[in-house]
Amino acid sequence: MPTRRLFLQRVLQLGTLAALSQAFPSHAAEQISSYPFSLGVASGSPRHDSVVLWTRLLPDPLNAVPLPPLVYKLNWEVAEDIHFKRIVRQGEVFALPELGHSVHVDVTGLSPDRWYFYRFMHGAAISPIARTRTAPDNDSLSKLRLAVASCQHWEFGEYAAHHHIAAANPDLIAFLGDYIYEWGPYDLKHPARPRRRDIESFSLSEYRARYAQYKSDPLLQMSHHCAPWIVTWDDHEVANDYANDRDERLNPQFLQRRAAAYQAFYEHMPVRLHQVTVHPSQFAHMRIYERFDWGRLARFHVLDDRQYRSYQACTPADRGGSRLVSPNACPELSLGNRTMLGQEQETWLSQGLANSNAKWNILAQQTLFSPCKHSAASQSTGDSPIWTDGWDGYPAARQRLLDSLHRHQNLNPILLSGDVHTFYAANLTRDLHQPASASNPVIATEFCGTSVTSNSRPQSQTEQIVQDNPHLVYGRSDKRGFMVSDINATSMTTQYLALDDVSKADSGIQVLKSFVVEHGKPGIVGT
Repeated sequence: MPTRRLFLQRVLQLGTLAALSQAFPSHAAEQISSYPFSLGVASGSPRHDSVVLWTRLLPDPLNAVPLPPLVYKLNWEVAEDIHFKRIVRQGEVFALPELGHSVHVDVTGLSPDRWYFYRFMHGAAISPIARTRTAPDNDSLSKLRLAVASCQHWEFGEYAAHHHIAAANPDLIAFLGDYIYEWGPYDLKHPARPRRRDIESFSLSEYRARYAQYKSDPLLQMSHHCAPWIVTWDDHEVANDYANDRDERLNPQFLQRRAAAYQAFYEHMPVRLHQVTVHPSQFAHMRIYERFDWGRLARFHVLDDRQYRSYQACTPADRGGSRLVSPNACPELSLGNRTMLGQEQETWLSQGLANSNAKWNILAQQTLFSPCKHSAASQSTGDSPIWTDGWDGYPAARQRLLDSLHRHQNLNPILLSGDVHTFYAANLTRDLHQPASASNPVIATEFCGTSVTSNSRPQSQTEQIVQDNPHLVYGRSDKRGFMVSDINATSMTTQYLALDDVSKADSGIQVLKSFVVEHGKPGIVGT
């Protein structure tokens, strides 16, 4: 309980500081001597009349030495043109040391469905000029180009994918988790040596340093500068395979670590800070699940499957986290009260589907939803093991979501997924234990993207997984990259784009596969 109260105090304080940064009541320090915008700028969480702008003052990101504990004033501008001749909104904001000198500006009063340019200024220093846009209004069916990415371990390659995301000229970018990895580096120069975690983040300063390292990359900044983002988190923003208030180590101080990680996430993402949810047990959550409407064309339900989930099933007594288990040997898997999203978020999602008027309802969530049995590992038992950290480890929760999608299948549900470092495409039926048929029709489609850099299994193993799981119609694990979807009132076309060589910052790109889903007809048209 003391740890839970400390977490509650910390997230409540975060909300107070975020409000204070908009109107600091005393004198702010003058100009920083070194160029302070080394992490670039970003925008996100677009509405039809508003968008969040972000930056963080930090002159030397790879050393991550913080600025003196002073308050610095920034000015910001939003304009209709790149030369800032037609400024439509401007103001000032204060960078507080308690927030790592990060700032968030929720710019309101903008026109719907249009591009804007923005910048920050501190003294004589001017940030990079970046582009953002608002969503269409509620009557619009404007088309949408969406880029989707996840999983970008710093040590596993260059961020060429982000260069190509910017070149694709998307209207919106969805990032589905593992923006940072809490540990590193691996010793990649000596692959024969055992790979080990090193310099793992536990404190707020350590998480801030990891974000600074990642966000110093010019290609990642290019992706942030080209369009607004919507984001969610997965495990590595905090700790590998964590579930709710528990990590792999069963560390009794984990909630303190989680609070630090959550604050660092907020300090580095262009997101709105919701009111903290406090339950009767005095256990606080920092809500990030959110809904975004792109006019009447698309509704995005951005989910959080980490913070509210049940613990992974059948873990040893001395550790948490995931494992491969045989369903026959793990009756806990089938318990009906196990959840990935938590009851409150499940209800929120069902209501959001029920009252949606959008042509497409897109669930942006972390990990593969489709069944993924590993039959190659089951020769001795005859029972295909499953991975307990994914949706396979929460079958009752998955069935509840499938039932909800079945009730709303006329709303063209699409699931976007990441985490597993593999391109997958899948047709989802209400009964995933049976092949699709007239009595068990396809009700939704899933597009799962590979990683930006993080490595994966050999392609031969993925081909076996696709063969053993009939709802999977495609799988490719030997390539890194991202997805691009072009969405209009009649169809959604999704391309899987793969880098030629993830180790090269100037890597080329190729289209591996393209899939089409037609309005009113769940499932992929051809493979």
